[in-house]
Amino acid sequence: MVALNGGSRRDALTRLADPDDPIDVLVVGGGITGAGVALDAVTRGLRVALVDAHDLAFGTSRWSSKLVHGGLRYLVGGHVAIARESAVERHHLMTVIAPHLIRPVPQVIPDHGARVSSTMVRAGLRAGDLLRRTAGTSPTVLAPPVRLGVDDTLELCPAVRRTGLRGSIVGTDGQLVDDARLVVAVARTAATFGATIATYTRAEHVTGTGARLTDTRTAESFDVTARAVVNATGVWAGELDPSLRVRPSRGTHLVFDAATFGHPTGALTVPVAGSMSRFVFALPEQLDRVYVGLTDVDAPGPIPDVPEPDDAEIDFLIGSINRALEQPVTRADVIGSFAGLRPLIDTGRHGGRGEGTADVSRRHRVHVTDGTLVGVIGGKLTTYRRMAEDAVDAAIAASGLRAGRCVTTTTPLIGAAAVPVDRTLPVSMVARFGSETSKVLASATVDRPLAAIAGGLDVTRAEVEYAVTHEGAITVDDVLHRRTRIGLVDTDADLARAAVTEIVDAALDAFD
Repeated sequence: MVALNGGSRRDALTRLADPDDPIDVLVVGGGITGAGVALDAVTRGLRVALVDAHDLAFGTSRWSSKLVHGGLRYLVGGHVAIARESAVERHHLMTVIAPHLIRPVPQVIPDHGARVSSTMVRAGLRAGDLLRRTAGTSPTVLAPPVRLGVDDTLELCPAVRRTGLRGSIVGTDGQLVDDARLVVAVARTAATFGATIATYTRAEHVTGTGARLTDTRTAESFDVTARAVVNATGVWAGELDPSLRVRPSRGTHLVFDAATFGHPTGALTVPVAGSMSRFVFALPEQLDRVYVGLTDVDAPGPIPDVPEPDDAEIDFLIGSINRALEQPVTRADVIGSFAGLRPLIDTGRHGGRGEGTADVSRRHRVHVTDGTLVGVIGGKLTTYRRMAEDAVDAAIAASGLRAGRCVTTTTPLIGAAAVPVDRTLPVSMVARFGSETSKVLASATVDRPLAAIAGGLDVTRAEVEYAVTHEGAITVDDVLHRRTRIGLVDTDADLARAAVTEIVDAALDAFD
């Protein structure tokens, strides 16, 4: 199995700079869409290279709610087509592509007597269950919706307000252990099939037949040609191709200690006041955290590398989730936050009586500029595979490439193999690596490989080393912020940084 590391990156840049080593498809962007495009194209028999100016999953792909979902809000809002596509793609992910990274999570919608809201939610869940059945997803993978009594509701979500509680309506959806891990798994799988992956490589002067690439770590530049080029840079797509009109929408989450919510096992789901299709979630997450999200606000202006939530969003999330809590949370309970920018398609209807970002379709669009440069925008994490398939179809048609059919619905990612996993290994480690868990430990050279990296964080020393030797991390921040999610809480990052730095430096020395 191909490993991504400092050595493979150096080899990738050498191949890309060789004019006698031609590329069929150059993919610009190392988020979930770009990684998906690379995997789709290489499994059709094409010669593929993927480049990103930063790390894998550096942008929007690591800032999601970590849900692989059928789209309750889309059904309640009447957007059936995107909900249907989401249900189909969720089925592929949970049954073949990445079942090791996704678990079913109960969506607990407490019933405090709001009749209209309950009626709409029940209708949405019933419609969602119909789409689940239509997609072929077994009820053993995703359970049908049920109504629970008060005691069962509180068992799933202990922090729910007791006063007036009549029970809850519960649907089931898919939850990723981590979105950035999905991106890395897709990219590594593409590399296993032969794709060239080069992070920290900026693409400029991008056309449908090539680009100017710069190694951002050495400042060395060279030109590369390709039969087709796919712009998969998300919210930055318009900077590479001004003909693409992207309307960034910011989605913010707050991070809490799970104890604040009573260590829930279900996702508390609260309808937003005054809306029939929007919800705020309190999601149980890895590292004993709960994420509360999310917002949907216009984010005009220059696009930052790392977006920041504003005070209004923080107040909105706290106020919305408090409507369903026995003990209200405050800003003092927030231990971290993150915000991402959705690359929505700009419809030109802004403000006033026009279209708010919450109303903009999450359908994706593939656009071909000047008959050569393929751009893909819009969409959502759940539907990345279909976005990639459509983008590669367009690239093949535009360039005249000969290629096989798309096989990504039947291509499992690294770690998805249905093989027994050593039950003595940490449960959290198995959740992040699946069938690859034993390899993480077997390849470790660090002392005390199964020891926590620091404090009570359930990330092992072996995982940190593996991030560098096999998963393409080449900086401490790559490990803290993308291979693990320790960096979502500043105090956690401060606690772990020294130990992570020591392991990263030692691992990188092997590739110098």
